[in-house]
Amino acid sequence: MARTAFLGLGVMGFPMAGHLAAAGHEVVVYNRSSAKAEAWTKDGRGRSAPTPRAAAEAAEFVMACVGNDDDLRQVCLGPEGAFAGMSPGSVFVDHTTVSASVTRELAAAAREAGLGYVDAPVSGGQAGAENGQLSVMCGGTLADYDRAAPVIDAYARICKRMGDVGAGQVTKMCNQIAIAGLVQGLSESLAFAQKAGLDVEQVVEVISQGAAGSWQMVNRHKTMAQGHFEHGFAVDWMRKDLAICLAAGDEVGALMPVTALVDQFYKEVQQMGGGRWDTSSLIARMNR
Repeated sequence: MARTAFLGLGVMGFPMAGHLAAAGHEVVVYNRSSAKAEAWTKDGRGRSAPTPRAAAEAAEFVMACVGNDDDLRQVCLGPEGAFAGMSPGSVFVDHTTVSASVTRELAAAAREAGLGYVDAPVSGGQAGAENGQLSVMCGGTLADYDRAAPVIDAYARICKRMGDVGAGQVTKMCNQIAIAGLVQGLSESLAFAQKAGLDVEQVVEVISQGAAGSWQMVNRHKTMAQGHFEHGFAVDWMRKDLAICLAAGDEVGALMPVTALVDQFYKEVQQMGGGRWDTSSLIARMNR
């Protein structure tokens, strides 16, 4: 069992840290809002620390799941950042979805401090985090990955090294690009079924068994048809991710016309007041 720290106790980080503790790892948590950290420690799973540095002291592995590039820099760098508290040879594992450029920047800073670094963004949403069934896509040296993977397994359905530092983030971009088009297609299908007078449940029962089937269809069609959008990953965060995808696409010369279009559809959802709705809310703009 390992000594670990977990930085960031949002809808993903809170249960992920819990799975570490349940697996027998020693866990120290940090959250910008101390109330979340206090709530996490209530049942005796571990303790909290007032700063990332304090949480990281003596930890063999420091996990982070925060909001964006700037949030990640803040928990890593500076006199109270995690890197200042970590011992040489320990490994920083970043589960945040951020740009590959900030990943490489922070990995370089970690190397200078004698630390390992694995970028390990996740897919599976809030339900995947709560059930310990996340897909974890990793970038880093083989040595760092091999050390971190058994600890990550506490909340992973699959954990795979995709290449050197940054490869995990690029793989997560592929994931978000695929999801964007899929959710829009499902939204159009369900909205069309409703307007054509069909029974959505019967439609999904049939088409989900064929080539159109997807996790999104099986798990979200009912709430999409009902207009309930309180089920996980928020539109605001999806737009952050899609901006990263589109910028990376420009860098490598990859065409993403559908992704760019769906990003604008999510902007419309934000303008409707749906920034905190989950990503299945694309259907809402079609039923106005």
